[in-house]
Amino acid sequence: MISRYAFARQYASMAHMPSARKEALRFLIPLCGVLLVLSAIRVVLPVSGYVLFPIFLLTMATTAFVVYFFRDPERYVPADESIIVAAADGLVVGIDEMEEPDFHLGPMIRVAIFLSVFDVHINRTPCDGVVKSTVYKAGKFLDVRHPQSSQLNEARSWWLETPHGNVAVRQIAGLIARRIVAWAGEGTPLQRGQRFGMIRFGSRTEIFLPPDCTVLVKIGDRVQGAATPIAKWPE
Repeated sequence: MISRYAFARQYASMAHMPSARKEALRFLIPLCGVLLVLSAIRVVLPVSGYVLFPIFLLTMATTAFVVYFFRDPERYVPADESIIVAAADGLVVGIDEMEEPDFHLGPMIRVAIFLSVFDVHINRTPCDGVVKSTVYKAGKFLDVRHPQSSQLNEARSWWLETPHGNVAVRQIAGLIARRIVAWAGEGTPLQRGQRFGMIRFGSRTEIFLPPDCTVLVKIGDRVQGAATPIAKWPE
């Protein structure tokens, strides 16, 4: 078991995971195309400039927002290996004990993080581990602050086998978010803080931890994925 996870850490440190920059191109290329077409029309038909100018400004603003939304900053992971880090940027909106619902891993501590459209939407691995399984669930697109969003919304869940026990992470789509992006798969070894996916345009991320972990955050705290300690493994 030790050698397996030692290999996982070594592999994960060298593996190149896709980033949000590549996801952004899906939006930026069409938007740049629209800007070029609008510019060409204004050159050929100068009188049309008055009509097209508001559309041009709106497209420019949308392009700027897409660049901002898909930002992908590098993060410094805490050196202490007993620390479990946040899986996403955002606001801690829930800390409770419950039965893990997707892989039936038993009672666990759930730490829920709300991501607004202004937060970085990259999901980061909270601890070293290997993806044992990942499951996708179709569902609704309720506002992720709705009490039932965790059970009813579209989601993708991840089961991580770690040297300390099982950990699960759930990506939940929201009212605006309509796309969960996965950059890893079953059997992928992941290093603490490594990118494994993202949720586009507003969402919720939940981390399920073994019940003997010590939680280091409280409801209302703002956290940064990969950088903020949210819990600690038992001594």
